[in-house]
Amino acid sequence: MQFLYNKEAGKESLIVEGESYKYLFKVRRIKSGSIIELRNLKDNNLYFYRVVSVDKKSATLNLISYEQKEVSPKKELIIGWCIIDPKVIEKALPSLNEIGVSKIIFIKCAYSQANFKINIDRLEKILINSSQQCGRSSLMQIDFANSIYDFLTKYPSSYLLDFSNNRVDKALDINSIVVGCEGGLSKDERALFKKEKIVGFDTPLILRSESAAISVAAKVLI
Repeated sequence: MQFLYNKEAGKESLIVEGESYKYLFKVRRIKSGSIIELRNLKDNNLYFYRVVSVDKKSATLNLISYEQKEVSPKKELIIGWCIIDPKVIEKALPSLNEIGVSKIIFIKCAYSQANFKINIDRLEKILINSSQQCGRSSLMQIDFANSIYDFLTKYPSSYLLDFSNNRVDKALDINSIVVGCEGGLSKDERALFKKEKIVGFDTPLILRSESAAISVAAKVLI
C-alpha cells in the first residue's frame, strides 16, 4: 500500500478507526510513534502523521508535515462505457484506475440491459482501494449519460472502438472513446460517428466489453 486514504487528511489531528484501524494496527502492526502517509485524494498532497496513541478500537494521529506530490497519468483519457453487468464493471475498475483512465462515463445504450443499476458508492470504494495500492493521488471520475448522442454532445471529438481497419495505436489524438456493451452498438448509434473516428484492434478475436475497455486504455495511456 502506497498510502492510507482518509477524507480528513490534512487536519492537525485524526482519529483512525474501523477498517483503516484494523489494517494499520492488526495487519501491519504499526506501533505508537510510527509515521504513516495519508492522502485525501482531493488536493494531491501527501500527509505525514505520527501515531501518538493506540487504543483497542481507535488510534490518534498528529500531522507532522506534508508535501505536494501529484501522481497521475501523463495523458487524459475519458471512456464512454455502455453499461454492462455492474459486477463485471467492478472487477475491471481497478485495472482501468491503475492504467490511468481519467474518467468513465457510463452510457445507457441500445443494447444495455435496463435492469442494470450501478452503485456509485461501491465504485468509489473500489477506486479508493485501488489508488492506495497503485499510488494514484486523485480519484478517477465517474459520471453518467442517457445516450451516445448525449455523450457526443459533450465530447464531440470522441472515437468509437469497433471493428475497423483504422488501428487504435495509429490514432494519436484519442482523448475520449466509446466502448460498447455486449452486442456492440446499434446501427443508429454507429451512424453518429464518422468513419475516420471508428478505430479497432489488429486482432481477429472478439473481445468482451471489459477486455476492450482495458485494452484501449492500455494502448492509449501506456
